[in-house]
Amino acid sequence: MSSFDELQAVIRRGAQARQADQRACEGFLNLLYHALRAANGPGLPLNNVSMDPVPDPQETLRPAPLGSWHAAWFRLGLCEVLVRVRRADGAFRGEYGRGEGFRVDDLSEDAVLRLARQVLRDVITMYGGGHDEGTHLN
Repeated sequence: MSSFDELQAVIRRGAQARQADQRACEGFLNLLYHALRAANGPGLPLNNVSMDPVPDPQETLRPAPLGSWHAAWFRLGLCEVLVRVRRADGAFRGEYGRGEGFRVDDLSEDAVLRLARQVLRDVITMYGGGHDEGTHLN
């Protein structure tokens, strides 16, 4: 078997695992999107939040190998933040902004909402703002 044929066989064998990994990461990014919309608390939804899934800008192989990063741009009103996520050690690990990182083991609504609030706080800090009294990010 040639190296080329071996490569094709390896890619075919791993296709289902890569697709499952991609669906899981995309599902997590979708959970984060909904959590960001609800981050201000009950009755105070953030209506100007959107998500644009994109290929990871740092990925140099297609299809991306198992365990690769998956990415989405989150528009938060007047700014956008790239969130990258991958599955590792049974958890979702990610990064956003200027090197902020996270690990989520529990996909409960509360855990993802805590992450969404942390992302918002960190983005505020990255833009040089402090805690605004009108912001409800408990």
